[in-house]
Amino acid sequence: MVESWDGTLSCTEFFVAASTFSEQWRKFNSSLPQWTWIPSPKRPWLSTNDQVGYLSLENVILPRLSEGAAHYSSDVAEKEECCSDCEDEVVDTAVVVLNDGPVEHRYDLHAVYSASYRVPVLYFRAYHSDGQPLLLDVIEKDIPIDSAQLLARAKWTFITQEEHPELRRPWYTLHPCGTSEWMKLLLSSDISAAQNRIPLEKYLLSWFSVVGQVFGIKLPFEMLNLVASQ
Repeated sequence: MVESWDGTLSCTEFFVAASTFSEQWRKFNSSLPQWTWIPSPKRPWLSTNDQVGYLSLENVILPRLSEGAAHYSSDVAEKEECCSDCEDEVVDTAVVVLNDGPVEHRYDLHAVYSASYRVPVLYFRAYHSDGQPLLLDVIEKDIPIDSAQLLARAKWTFITQEEHPELRRPWYTLHPCGTSEWMKLLLSSDISAAQNRIPLEKYLLSWFSVVGQVFGIKLPFEMLNLVASQ
């Protein structure tokens, strides 16, 4: 019964949710960097039917770093023009960009399935345009002030540095403790729950609508409507 669902996914369900999310992202963000599924090397203990891997979004410049040098999609530009006379209004849309300008800080984001927690985990690395990695205190200056304040209060429980489970190199990660609880809360009222079915088509949409805010990345209106639709 979905009523007793604990907010977690199986590895196979993660693949289905990841495929749906990347398709939705491509549909509504065709002019922006795309999430790509990276398959893991075949492992002898896995079934040949198991789709194991992770989602990757590479070479991203965070919204607050892209001002004056970003490539905006046309709908973003239109929304900004409409709000030119109302500066206090927030344009709630994705502004993940590739950049050919002088901005130096870039981010790679990976959505990786955790077999221990049975939820997606966001791994990321930050680096200068020359490839030199950024330290955490520099990252704190890149992310929105609310995220930076939370980092200051709980630095090594909010963001930790761990070995990337697929790449076997140190990456920063948002700690997954508590993810299953808030995922269950986010999706508990979905109509698919009444049909005794986990809403896989909305799982990563809902997940990224939360974790993306750490970096100031917001989903566009069309994708948020998919999350909210019943």
